[in-house]
Amino acid sequence: MIKKSALTVMSALMAVSLAACGAGEEAGSTTGNKAGGEAPAGKKVKLSYWTNDRHDSEYIKPLIEDFNAKNKDSIEIEYVVRTDDFNQAVDLAFTSGQAPDILRVKDAAINLYHKKGYLAPIDKYLTDDQKKKFPAIDDQNRFDGKLYSLPNYGSTMRLVYNVELFEKAGIKSPPKTLVEMVDAAKKITEVGKTNGAYGFALNFKSPASAFGRSGRVIAELSGYGGFGFDFKTGRFDFNAFKDFTEAMKQMRDNGSLLPGFEQLDIDPLRAQFAEGKIGMYLSYSSEPGVYKSQFPAKIKWAAAPAPTIDGTVKGASGFVGGQWLGISEKSKYKDEAWKFLNDMYEQSVLQGYHEQGYGISMVPDVIAKAKAPNIGGIEGFLPNANDGVWPVSPTVSVQGAKFEESFLKYIMQGGDLNAIIGDLNKRYNDALDKGISSGDITIKPNPSFDPSKLGGQFAKK
Repeated sequence: MIKKSALTVMSALMAVSLAACGAGEEAGSTTGNKAGGEAPAGKKVKLSYWTNDRHDSEYIKPLIEDFNAKNKDSIEIEYVVRTDDFNQAVDLAFTSGQAPDILRVKDAAINLYHKKGYLAPIDKYLTDDQKKKFPAIDDQNRFDGKLYSLPNYGSTMRLVYNVELFEKAGIKSPPKTLVEMVDAAKKITEVGKTNGAYGFALNFKSPASAFGRSGRVIAELSGYGGFGFDFKTGRFDFNAFKDFTEAMKQMRDNGSLLPGFEQLDIDPLRAQFAEGKIGMYLSYSSEPGVYKSQFPAKIKWAAAPAPTIDGTVKGASGFVGGQWLGISEKSKYKDEAWKFLNDMYEQSVLQGYHEQGYGISMVPDVIAKAKAPNIGGIEGFLPNANDGVWPVSPTVSVQGAKFEESFLKYIMQGGDLNAIIGDLNKRYNDALDKGISSGDITIKPNPSFDPSKLGGQFAKK
């Protein structure tokens, strides 16, 4: 698995390198100069923009084409969409001297990119109006007093389900507990298996992505940190994922999971769901855009709040986002890169992004002026009283398998789950202590932290 993944990343990078003419050497090299600077007069500047967002490509591509055609600075943006092993590809690009000029920065990745020196601060480019318009968040947009990205949209997380299969299986409403979710998956499989339909699926080809869109939201709604961190104690405790992992293993053992789920990526999962082969899965509010254009749904589907462990909401579903685009510290032409970002952060662009259902805006001025998203299925994803923004969990350099990988191994092979959790707690807390000792991590326990008060920050009043 590791060798195959590495080869995939290497192959993709070679392809990107060739397509970009060695990161734009002939058209204005974009690597190896941290100082930035003006492009030589009359010389085209070719900048590469890497993203792992595929759901919005139909919206972004025309914007880039328009920018390339109309900008008066001889700037050409090369648009590279990658969904597999994105962070590994970014790491390899930076270490091999082929870093992109512009990056999609998302969730905890921006923290890692900042620590590794991948991103350039953008404060000097911002106007006073932009500083007022965009609500920058510490540890999400701002690090050590410097801004590295402005917000565009956020994503809510929901249970996505096939209404037709639910009706066929006699299930009257989406599950509200993990027990109900396992039971519903089994019923759907029983009525759908002859036609190749199964009750549940997740994109476990990337364990981190699968848990990030499933176990995370279930833990957060149940009152636990979505990355295994307990903000009250200031320690990692992966017991938060015990019930979810057990539920996944039950579905694996009773045959309710789509066969081959351990090698399933998110787009093949979506394609199967659009064809009516999956009863339900958990994901982000990008799904309506996917089923409108990328994989037109052939079935009736809807979205509902994710279940909790026991049916009780004790926390909040993390409103995921707060960042969008960043400029590479390695880019030779940072000023030109900002001209592109400045266009992308225009009101009309952000408003269109929201209205067309590609993401739910986190910019107050956009929310105030935008129409309700006009796309089927988005209504189930709109912010409610149980959506909110969690504090940022510390990122640690853990030795050995990551928690998502350890839990997937248990789902596939079984074992002693308590022992697995104990091992994870020890390794992650050892890494946490090391980070605190070195000064890389400054987080402290917050005994008064109350996850039940996080919800409703973005619900329409």
